[in-house]
Amino acid sequence: MKRLVIASNNAGKLKEIGAILAPLAVEVVAQSAYAVSEADEPHASFVENAIAKARHASRHTQLPALADDSGVCVDALGGAPGVHSARYAGEPRSDLRNNAKLVEDLRGTADRRAHYYCVVVLLRHVDDPQPLIAEGAWHGEIIDTPRGGHGFGYDPHFLLPDFGKTAAELDPKLKNRLSHRARALAGLLARLRNEGTLR
Repeated sequence: MKRLVIASNNAGKLKEIGAILAPLAVEVVAQSAYAVSEADEPHASFVENAIAKARHASRHTQLPALADDSGVCVDALGGAPGVHSARYAGEPRSDLRNNAKLVEDLRGTADRRAHYYCVVVLLRHVDDPQPLIAEGAWHGEIIDTPRGGHGFGYDPHFLLPDFGKTAAELDPKLKNRLSHRARALAGLLARLRNEGTLR
């Protein structure tokens, strides 16, 4: 596997994935380099959406494709925003409006436990019947006042009690070792090495 297309147009996500995969001897290319549009994400689960995105990118590029589907799941909201995290406040997508809606939905709620969740899927080719799948979770809690200038999405409101910092206050290199996406990608890379795809 010499080249891998990343099935995303999210600049923050592409930067994170690129940094995590940088040590590999694989050329990582964003789907936008091939003018691939974003895939529909109609499913109720992260894994189904990730598979749909990877298959869409692989079909249009004829390359192995990696996709992730991720979001923040809040205990007091029954797991919401979940798969709807990117569009929680509707279209057009807006991190600012999504965060404002989340804070408003939690107003008066004492239980602020939440976790980021990520599923990554790698298709070796468009009709791959055995996609490689890995997942990762990152636990924290939601705070009302945003803190930090790094990251994206819900990071400024996602507090990590062990660090006393939000995800947006962490050094990006540290975040790329701790995050839900880092954990999922680490699991995926371990599987690739075990099957001999990567050395």
